[in-house]
Amino acid sequence: MTASQLTLLTYFSALLGAVIGSFLNVVILRLPKEDASIAFPASHCPGCQTPIAWYDNIPIVSFLFLRARCRSCGMKISWQYPLVEAVMALLAVALFRQFGPTWAFGIYFLFCAALLAIFVIDLHHQIIPDVISLPGIAIGFALSFVNPLVNWQSAAIGILVGGGILYLIAAGYYLFAKREGMGGGDIKLLAMIGAFLGWQALPFVLFASSILGSIIGIGAMLKQKKGGKTVIPYGPFLAVAAVTYLFFQPEIKQLFGTIFLPPHS
Repeated sequence: MTASQLTLLTYFSALLGAVIGSFLNVVILRLPKEDASIAFPASHCPGCQTPIAWYDNIPIVSFLFLRARCRSCGMKISWQYPLVEAVMALLAVALFRQFGPTWAFGIYFLFCAALLAIFVIDLHHQIIPDVISLPGIAIGFALSFVNPLVNWQSAAIGILVGGGILYLIAAGYYLFAKREGMGGGDIKLLAMIGAFLGWQALPFVLFASSILGSIIGIGAMLKQKKGGKTVIPYGPFLAVAAVTYLFFQPEIKQLFGTIFLPPHS
């Protein structure tokens, strides 16, 4: 592949990521709502309900051109929209640089898109929709038969161990504290992560998400002043840890050692 072809495909990856990011904004906005469709009606202003023209729906560009306001009613547009589009575009470029035009790019593009949607939804609503995680488990396992990084045995064990570990932690916490400390959505999310990344990723994902969650949790406890009753979503930390492992597997394996993270078979 020539340098010009590589550059062109990199730009295409960024464009594809931004477009999918725009779609993820619809998913993030509508999926938590009961009986809401992500397909109908077409994109519209949540304030005046005016349909958004195609030229006002160009990822990132339209937001900047309109100065973060609806053309029709002037309602302020959330910065979340261009941020999600930009993050997905950056993830797409990073994936292309990591894997090139291979099966792995497509598989982990889908994985990252699902994690990004889960990250924002859980952050706002403290729920992880089953409609993302459950199909994600099945899709991750099915794709393991063509995934050059994770074989089907590793994916299958990842599903069982990923879901099982958090289930045991959640059950133990409930027995000790007599209240739920982790939702079922987190259990299904870790099973999905295991399906896409294999069981070898789980020690790091659990460790990193726990450390990150503890740091943020302490800050939230100090701010909310609710002590042990402070509630923060765990899904975003699992998502960040999973993406970190995806891009930095060699460094993580070297750091943790082959005893804890043996290489993929």
